[in-house]
Amino acid sequence: MPTARLISREVSDGVIAPGYEPAALDILRKKHKGRYIVLEIDPTYTPEETETREVFGISFQQKRNTALASRDWLQEVPTANKDLPESAQRDLLIALIALKYTQSNSISFAVDGQCIGIGAGQQSRIQCTRLAASKSAIWHLRQHPSVFELQWKPNVKRQDRVNAIDLYLRDDVTPIELKQWEELFEEVPRRLTWEEKQAWLKGLQNVALGSDAFIPFRDTIDCGALYGVKYVAQPGGSIRDEDVVEACDSYGMAMAFTRVRLFHH
Repeated sequence: MPTARLISREVSDGVIAPGYEPAALDILRKKHKGRYIVLEIDPTYTPEETETREVFGISFQQKRNTALASRDWLQEVPTANKDLPESAQRDLLIALIALKYTQSNSISFAVDGQCIGIGAGQQSRIQCTRLAASKSAIWHLRQHPSVFELQWKPNVKRQDRVNAIDLYLRDDVTPIELKQWEELFEEVPRRLTWEEKQAWLKGLQNVALGSDAFIPFRDTIDCGALYGVKYVAQPGGSIRDEDVVEACDSYGMAMAFTRVRLFHH
């Protein structure tokens, strides 16, 4: 039921689960005025070992990805810092699990047991990293005290508040957007300065970064360092592995080579 309560207030079109408590089902049935899709799956179902896709008359086959993330993936640590505390291992595994089901190329940031930013489907790994970092920064900035002091007009709905907070924290806002945004408040708030944002972002620490394929250049590490990354997990196997290890060492990061590629297309 707690999960159903959380889902009931979030934007979604349906839920799939192996089973539902009666009270949880009652809550979900009321969402979207009774039109919310609730599906029950067979927990004993096992898909075929071989996946097949047809593209323009050509048939592609590959073995289904059955890899299960575990702490065994984090045993090879080539960096000078080899300290991976329990919390870091948890966050790295969460990042890797998310990557397994995310469109490649992809980078995932995780902290405190949750993913806070994912860069997916990009044409280069650094683009993935910058996208994941940007999302992580917004996630952390949403916890700034000024966000909780915003004085909303009584009729502003929850999702409108979510979107408005995003605009409040971004710099790339058009004058038209800004004018519409100001209409949501009893008192238009003062926007945070760049210096205030940077000061708050210094509190984003001990972030775990996962990569679905090897990190080819040190730029991913340099970017992660700006957003609190302290732990890294990636398959390894690049001809520039030494450069990436050296980059981690320069920031005191601990990095594990998982030797498992998590590409998903």
